[in-house]
Amino acid sequence: MSEALRSLLDRFDADAGWRRPAGWRERAQWQERIERLSLSLESGAAALRDRADAALARLDAADADAAAAVRARIVAGDGARVLREWTSEPAAQADGEGYDPLDAMLGAVLALNEPRGEIAAPAPQTVFYQPTPARHALDLLARLDLGAYDVLIDLGSGLGHVPLLAAACTPARCVGIEHEAAYVASARECAQALRLRRVEFVHADARVAELAAGTVFYLYTPFTGELLAQVLERLRALSLRRPIRLASLGPCTQTLAAQPWLRPLQETWAPDRIAVFAAGAA
Repeated sequence: MSEALRSLLDRFDADAGWRRPAGWRERAQWQERIERLSLSLESGAAALRDRADAALARLDAADADAAAAVRARIVAGDGARVLREWTSEPAAQADGEGYDPLDAMLGAVLALNEPRGEIAAPAPQTVFYQPTPARHALDLLARLDLGAYDVLIDLGSGLGHVPLLAAACTPARCVGIEHEAAYVASARECAQALRLRRVEFVHADARVAELAAGTVFYLYTPFTGELLAQVLERLRALSLRRPIRLASLGPCTQTLAAQPWLRPLQETWAPDRIAVFAAGAA
């Protein structure tokens, strides 16, 4: 195993790809390979283990530098170009559940503070919070093509990943509606640190929150059952006054697809991919 790790580290030292600021995926692949082989090192291979640890530290430092550079660009108002760079990969890859290295990169860029205080257990018909995987969030923004006239409302926004990313990378106004106060506080702190002026976070129940300004509504299956039905009825009533779009990910997509007042904007839909629906006048 020592020879395999030594050979890997030699290739790592000669590779220039992981050094690029945009080479976060290459860095994640190198990290996984080095860590896997390091776990099987013999006890007497201290020098080789030190070399592996040094390589991992270089990868961590490169990731931190890249995240800081992207964060600085967002603060400076250059988020739209960041979005174009991050969405350069084929959208066909934006499927499946779970997370990947892009989530770690986005997490480092946003630098969200850990929520303070006790987090309540999910109420009946609400779903345990998980952030939208970064690849799906980018796919969502690429497909929505939000303009300055749009207001994106994330229903059950959690720590605010989607509204924060949308406000950083598009000209739209963005609103996160979340019933957990600690998540709202953390999201607000992040928005302030990134100097994002077109995003706000509201501590409210989606059944009674102000929705009238929204042109696009996003749901990462934040609730189910009657609670979801009540929110959808509010959106249906809104669609009678003007056109709106709904985007979803997860099991709630099946419920949206069954609504007679919604029409899908893609030929097929699946719960593990972003689905977009239109309502109101065509």
